[in-house]
Amino acid sequence: MSSESGVSTESLPELAQQGFGIDVGGSGIKGGIVDLVTGELVGERFKVLTPQPATPEAVAGGIREVVEHFDWKGPVGVTLPAVITGGVARTAANIDKGWIGTDVYQLLAGQLGDRQLSVLNDADAAGMAEDRYGAGKDYKGVVMLLTFGTGIGSAIMFGGTLIPNTELGHMEVDGKEAEHQASSKVKEDKDMSYTKWAGEVSKVLSAYEALFWPEVFIAGGGISRKSHKWIPHLTNKTPVVPASLLNTAGIVGAAMAVEAGLRP
Repeated sequence: MSSESGVSTESLPELAQQGFGIDVGGSGIKGGIVDLVTGELVGERFKVLTPQPATPEAVAGGIREVVEHFDWKGPVGVTLPAVITGGVARTAANIDKGWIGTDVYQLLAGQLGDRQLSVLNDADAAGMAEDRYGAGKDYKGVVMLLTFGTGIGSAIMFGGTLIPNTELGHMEVDGKEAEHQASSKVKEDKDMSYTKWAGEVSKVLSAYEALFWPEVFIAGGGISRKSHKWIPHLTNKTPVVPASLLNTAGIVGAAMAVEAGLRP
């Protein structure tokens, strides 16, 4: 099932065996061919540096370069560090503010030609991938992915269906935006110990679980690689597990999205 507001990924293997995804970040534009049965990359990923400034036209050119590297002629899924609704970028994180108000499909069609495209938020793509192939694959209830980095990205999945653009990092917890007290950047800026930082993360997770009652939280972002140093110190009720796909999750989720026809 696919729709304007959500997408079920349960039948993906019936739709295609391989897909193509591109993950746009503040420092790199990464892409690759994805085996949609296993969730693994087919061969190596390819990366180009994100242009500075990361304007829409410049980034679109980088996306085209990645697609051409693989000589890929089929559908392309793309993640952006932005909220995408109605095919328009509404926010811009770690990319040029000129993205705000940009029709992303019109922009990319100009570079990639007449082909099926899907553009979605980067955390949403990672959540889809982790839910189907990664740390969330054995859970039947609500799965929440949270990426801890410069901010806090979020994705909510239920039964293989994504609720896009949740942006829970901006939710107020104890009078302060969640990402202003519990992102990994805050930990670095304040030189917090893992134990102390885990206390701040626990406050945020407790607020989320009181509203959404997830079955599991999946912790993503670079700091998830050191999950053994902080997850044991969390005090919220819901289990927290580290993401397992790491730097391929965005690529995999983007490929899943375009094959399922998601166009938020």
